Amino acid sequence: MITIWGRTNSINVQKVMWAVGEMKLEHTRHDAGGAFGKTKDAAYLAMNPNSLVPTLVEEDGFTLWESNSIVRYLAGKYDKAGAIEPKDAKARALASQWMDWQLSVANPAITPVFWQLIRTPVDQRDPKVIELHTQKTIDAMAMLEARLGKTAYIAGDTFCYGDIPVGCVCNRYVKLIKERPAMPNLDRWLKSLLTRPAFKDHVDAIALT
Repeated sequence: MITIWGRTNSINVQKVMWAVGEMKLEHTRHDAGGAFGKTKDAAYLAMNPNSLVPTLVEEDGFTLWESNSIVRYLAGKYDKAGAIEPKDAKARALASQWMDWQLSVANPAITPVFWQLIRTPVDQRDPKVIELHTQKTIDAMAMLEARLGKTAYIAGDTFCYGDIPVGCVCNRYVKLIKERPAMPNLDRWLKSLLTRPAFKDHVDAIALT
């Protein structure tokens, strides 16, 4: 059985839990990070020197951190039914490309908005930061809108692990940024994600805190 360390309200933990849910993997999860602490403890640092969540630990002691890497690893090892891992090499490459885009473009754009609106007291918020990063987030989502005008999902016509990190950040986008331009392709794609129990349970149902 696999063990996952990390709190459910972490966007990076949500990626892993969504993937685990799609593949119906037996697992144990332990709260860590944020209000739960533990990530500065020596035992945790021995598993993950970054002191971040999530961390994956397998029964044989194999340990892995970095959420997108964990998702790809679990799919490569356990996804015998092809639930989330593309079989085509080009589709896998496109999925990885958009997973990396989530980390390098979308997440840096929206994270300051999240911190300002969710974790900063109202009287301490910086409107300029919110305005700047709201626009950066909208610009990033416009790239995704264009992509989803060509394919049903991130890497092609079927759902795959590439949709997981991007779906997690888009969940924050629609919940945080209420005034946003029309993006019918993105809306259609998000609606399709909401039909997936693992997305609803591990992402949509978790409050932004």
